[in-house]
Amino acid sequence: MAGVILIGTGETKTPQLDYLSGALRRRGLSVDLVDVSLGAGGTVLPGGEKLARMKARAAEAAEEIAARSEDCAVAIGIGGGTGSEIALAALAGLPATYPKVLITTMAFDPRPALADTAITLIPTLCDIEGMNTMLAQAFENAAAIAEGLAGAKPVPKASRTSVAVTTLGATGPAGAAIARSLDRAGREVTVFHANGYGGAAFVRFVAERGAEAVIDLNVHELGRIRLAGDHVPMPERFYIARDLPRVVLPGSLNFLGLGELSTVSASYRGRPHYQHSGHFTHVKLTEAEMADQAAALADALNLSRAPCRVLLPMGGFSHEDRRGGAIEDEGLRGIAAESLERTARAYTVTRLPHHINASETAEAAVATLEEIIRPRTHHNA
Repeated sequence: MAGVILIGTGETKTPQLDYLSGALRRRGLSVDLVDVSLGAGGTVLPGGEKLARMKARAAEAAEEIAARSEDCAVAIGIGGGTGSEIALAALAGLPATYPKVLITTMAFDPRPALADTAITLIPTLCDIEGMNTMLAQAFENAAAIAEGLAGAKPVPKASRTSVAVTTLGATGPAGAAIARSLDRAGREVTVFHANGYGGAAFVRFVAERGAEAVIDLNVHELGRIRLAGDHVPMPERFYIARDLPRVVLPGSLNFLGLGELSTVSASYRGRPHYQHSGHFTHVKLTEAEMADQAAALADALNLSRAPCRVLLPMGGFSHEDRRGGAIEDEGLRGIAAESLERTARAYTVTRLPHHINASETAEAAVATLEEIIRPRTHHNA
């Protein structure tokens, strides 16, 4: 009988945990309950004390479910604001591909929670108080999902070398061309969206030894982290791959990724910009910002302990940094190139005359990676 780890606050959610446990058992699944109650005894805890207890309980629960995960097939958390936060912290410690589900009132922005955890969310729409038809259906849906996840066939680890590639819509053609070329060469490709959240998944993938090499095509998240834009903490984003063969390009280094145009401040709207979509506005960097960005990138790349090659497509760093493009700026490219060349110690720099989305750039990136992988592969053999 497949097992499910069920995480919730028994103090406040006993009727709901009982119903969900029954729904899971009716589908032939055993239930291993992990109670993450704060022990408040019905009293309202002071803010500081509550946060401390939440943090401690989440850490304890993470240890509990890690120990039980090998004997269970799925982990499910349930909660409102407090319970969801505890369950999320506990679930995040499980391996990235371990089946994880959170039934939640969605009392938070889900993007940071999901950035590197692969947790499946089931919104309840109504609050998790008492029992009603809407909650019962959410729990039945969760039980059905758990049954399916418990029967999912594990995918064996690929025998091919895995290459992690970062990209974004602004470098989409290059990312797609690189992925196709690597696939033709017999290499598995795992692509990450460098939008302020995907980089966290890239970090975890590399940390969990999912990649043997990297093509960091799009370094846009540097600007979100250092200047402006939504993102999650990812302090290792630009040096986690320092021990892997790596090719780095300045994809989307030239703009800030901000929100809907109506939410962008007047100071940013006064710069060259364009609407990438209804949700996102891209704003060109200033010269000072580009100099700062290039210096920060160089500092991270100088931590490299494996071959690292920087390719600079001087025809443009993103799809609108081109002749006639909305944020075209040859001068910004020159600032980046000069800074990266001047401070290079643990990497080399090559200027290319092409645009980043030109087929020649993708070919150069793959050829360069193959060149630095070969000696390493031969040595390991």
